[in-house]
Amino acid sequence: MTDRDTLLAQTDRRLLSGRLYRGASRIDGPLVYMRGTHPIGYGELVEIQGSDGKRRAGQVLDTSDDVVCVQAFEGTDGLDLPDTGMRFMGEPLTLGVSEQMLGRVMNGLGQSRDGSALPHSAEERDVNGSAINPTAREYPRDFIQTGVSVIDGMTTLIQGQKLPIFSGNGLSHNQLAAQIARQAKVRGNASDFCIVFAAMGVKYDVARFFIDSFEETGVLDNVALFLSLADDPSIERTITPKTALTLAEYLAFDKGKQVLVIMTDMTNYCESLREISTMRGEIPSRKGYPGYLYSNLSEIYERSGKIAGKNGSITQLPILTMPNDDISHPVPDLTGYITEGQIVFDRSMNSRGIYPPINPLPSLSRLMKDGIGEGMTRSDHPHLSNQLFASYSHVKEVQNLASVIGEEELTPLDHQYLEFGDFFEKKFINQSFTEDRSIEETLDLGWKALSKLPSEELQRLTDEEIEEHYGK
Repeated sequence: MTDRDTLLAQTDRRLLSGRLYRGASRIDGPLVYMRGTHPIGYGELVEIQGSDGKRRAGQVLDTSDDVVCVQAFEGTDGLDLPDTGMRFMGEPLTLGVSEQMLGRVMNGLGQSRDGSALPHSAEERDVNGSAINPTAREYPRDFIQTGVSVIDGMTTLIQGQKLPIFSGNGLSHNQLAAQIARQAKVRGNASDFCIVFAAMGVKYDVARFFIDSFEETGVLDNVALFLSLADDPSIERTITPKTALTLAEYLAFDKGKQVLVIMTDMTNYCESLREISTMRGEIPSRKGYPGYLYSNLSEIYERSGKIAGKNGSITQLPILTMPNDDISHPVPDLTGYITEGQIVFDRSMNSRGIYPPINPLPSLSRLMKDGIGEGMTRSDHPHLSNQLFASYSHVKEVQNLASVIGEEELTPLDHQYLEFGDFFEKKFINQSFTEDRSIEETLDLGWKALSKLPSEELQRLTDEEIEEHYGK
């Protein structure tokens, strides 16, 4: 096709946009199929009309010369084949963005859920976003303080990073998400920091918990909350992270804000993708998920970062529950390939009453080394973190040995390591849901833990650091 033919086809499509077609050929769950349309573009916004005159939004999921497949965001209840009408709008799904959306509660499509009309939008943005030129990306280096010691001290979050939390069903990831949303800050730049919170497939009581938690602590005014509830159409979950990130991009790159995007639960999002893929009869990949799961997740995760010449940044903290606590499950497995580390929950720590039940050994922040140290957190932070990792790893070895030969057969040094491990878990990792620790408090707690060990065991610290902090 020549450039002239392409231009003519686009012109014809614009002229025909808005024309009403009536009579669906097939309805399958949230999918509606229509034949005999003009050439339709992938991702076009669709207005679906039922026999009762009710209008609902949809989006083109697949298109060919013969048939168009549309996903209905508000479900297909009440639609029948002969009376279903479709109006193809000739443009992608958009979101009206505005700074005044901070402090508001919306559904997954960006429509008001708190009973008040949304503010006038500054402009309409394509929810699919636009790719960031890799050469324009700026390397993330600035520290974000979450107030949670095990994160700040050992898996530090950096501006522009994507750092997922791997949790499991029934664990306290929702509480941690709310706590981080309340406490997270860029030190010395608090006025330009805000939260975009996207919840997908959550129960009503969980959604109420998030709203009440933010209202009671007074941070709701600085949070844009996108809620797609469990009883909402599952198809809405596939759009929720995209609408949230569209607002985040506007706040970060147009308004210069430091935006933290928290998304829970990405497993629910992937389940919706699998559901749609099955309905379309696509050939399944691992555990029934579509073969394009990796690229689909990449489209979401890669919408974070910093752009050279822009003051703002987008940092992502996606939360996902691992089915059967299996870290090799496709969702956490593929997420780990795309993101820059992971924070891993441990069920045994949770059963011992430790909150947050984060196991630092399998957890990792790949960008941590570039955002900590002198002038960013504290000069002893890198070596202290390494020593805590090494010492806690040895604790696990001693515990395994004790389970074989008994604690009474352990050496005095082994008992000191067990004492260190107990203090480290109960005082350093464990903290209250309402406790907000500064990075200085976190590092001082780390030194208190290491003071349970002989100084000659601290081989990853310099003599100057030991002299300044050990036993103090």
